[in-house]
Amino acid sequence: MKRIVVRFCGDSGDGMQLTGNMFSSLSAILGHEISTLPDFPAEIRAPQGTIGGVSGFQVQLGSGVYTPGDKADVIVAMNAAALKVSAMSKHYHDHAIIIVDTDSLTDKDLEKAQYKTQNPFEELAIPEAVQIVPVALTTLTKEALKDSEMDNKSILKCRNMFALGLIYWLFDLPMDKAIHLLEEKFHKKPALIAPNTKVMVDGYNYGQNLALYVNQIRLTSHSETVSQRSGLYTSIAGNKATAWGLIAAAEKAGKHLFLGSYPITPATDILHELAGRKDMNVMAIQAEDEIAGVCTAIGAAFAGDLACTSTSGPGLSLKSEAIGLAVMAELPLVVVDVQRGGPSTGLPTKTEQTDLLQALYGRNGECPAVVLAASSSANCFDFAYQACKIALENMTPVILLTDTYLANGTALWRVPKLAELPAITPQSVPENLKGHFNPALRDERGVRYWAYPGMEGYEHRNIGLERDAEKGTISTNPENHERMVLARKRKIEQIANSLPDLKVQGNADSGTLLVGWGSTEGHLHAAADELHCALAQFNYICPLPKNTREVLSRYQRIIVCELNTGQFAAYLRAQFPDIHMEQYNEIMGQPFAVERIVAYGSKSI
Repeated sequence: MKRIVVRFCGDSGDGMQLTGNMFSSLSAILGHEISTLPDFPAEIRAPQGTIGGVSGFQVQLGSGVYTPGDKADVIVAMNAAALKVSAMSKHYHDHAIIIVDTDSLTDKDLEKAQYKTQNPFEELAIPEAVQIVPVALTTLTKEALKDSEMDNKSILKCRNMFALGLIYWLFDLPMDKAIHLLEEKFHKKPALIAPNTKVMVDGYNYGQNLALYVNQIRLTSHSETVSQRSGLYTSIAGNKATAWGLIAAAEKAGKHLFLGSYPITPATDILHELAGRKDMNVMAIQAEDEIAGVCTAIGAAFAGDLACTSTSGPGLSLKSEAIGLAVMAELPLVVVDVQRGGPSTGLPTKTEQTDLLQALYGRNGECPAVVLAASSSANCFDFAYQACKIALENMTPVILLTDTYLANGTALWRVPKLAELPAITPQSVPENLKGHFNPALRDERGVRYWAYPGMEGYEHRNIGLERDAEKGTISTNPENHERMVLARKRKIEQIANSLPDLKVQGNADSGTLLVGWGSTEGHLHAAADELHCALAQFNYICPLPKNTREVLSRYQRIIVCELNTGQFAAYLRAQFPDIHMEQYNEIMGQPFAVERIVAYGSKSI
């Protein structure tokens, strides 16, 4: 097979995220493209064995991989509830292999999972073509560790490693590399290495010795994909990629990196990653709340650092007034918003694209800021880096939108060398202004000069009140206020001159254009391939690429696809009211299903 989709599912305590990540990491080590979708409940620990407590991890691997896949070819169900959720959600193909722990199908387990009969497979109407592989995972794990000194609870936590070993056999993956990966994973807990290794190897041997009654699956060559460009590759999650992009930008710009943040799902891993990088001159503060987080960052920007803050939708709301201060003071600030389901607490572990209009307009007054959006877990690095470059060179806040799908998902990523990355030239202040500097002075692009404490002869005050366009002092003059509003607006608009043109992917000569932004790129790319149509995916939202109108005007049918009720479509219509656009929207807390986009795109106008 060229591509394969595997889904691990079980209770929140069954280690499905760990199992999925290890399988994905080994696949990446072997050179396969991967795209993953961790999917877990918001509760810390839902009742064991219930439908509400099912945690899943889905990965597609192979070549030409754009998404985690609509449906699985292989499912590992650790209990009756996981089997039911997978079946009810139609998470599998009719030819799928379902491996299920038969020890978890007792009458009590079936009752917890709300089955009505004692035959789960018949009740779920699983197609005959699906291969059910019953494995007594619990019993076999206990047998494997019967001579260990571990207690029963600790032994049961190793069930996922038996299942992982079985999957390694199914895909004929090298166990030496798998064992090395496990040793690296548990290097801080060496006592766990031996028992988990034994269980994983026993799972592999169980498949090999009995040969079950399932054919092994082998992926075809992937040499024509990732091997086109040599280098060091790794599997990376979006939040880690974002953090590394910020670090790389600070290094390139010759600045210290400062993060003022407050923990919030699903953005907290950015804070975790940066808090551990003091060796890279990173200063990370866990503030007492969202407002304090962004305000400390604004202080760092005034002091001359590369200043960042990370959050999700509710936190972006709280930061809005302070972002307005950064706009008024014209200070460089990067705000990373990892979008999640909302409003309010909403669906904190699910994905949406519902913060776009908040990022564009969610501040009082005429308050323009740059808005970017990453489109894959891997290019979270690129757009975090680009957000820093734009902020430092144009003295403006930049809001970078990612989301839960990108943040927690992983992808194969080529680690760039610092020399390959674009230069970053932070805005500075001319020597000839020494002694008579004021914060209203601008360069030929309309960008304010950047002077900061410690620079003798450049002492100044910078405030949130409107300032005189010439003197930099407080001003309430009506004409001056309008002049300053337009100056801040033009500063953002001129950034379009340095942005790359919008590219059309797929069949550019088609009469139909799919339009998306941010994290939907992989799904829309796959849909465009099936529809044989064109795709325009936006990463630069405000300002838009300069050729946006020219691209949109080429197509008879434009379908704007997004995970909200039509925020980007409304924004585009406001910019180009003469261009007709359709909408395709889903708001289910999950990434797009490619087959549904294709079904909509196949309909005649």
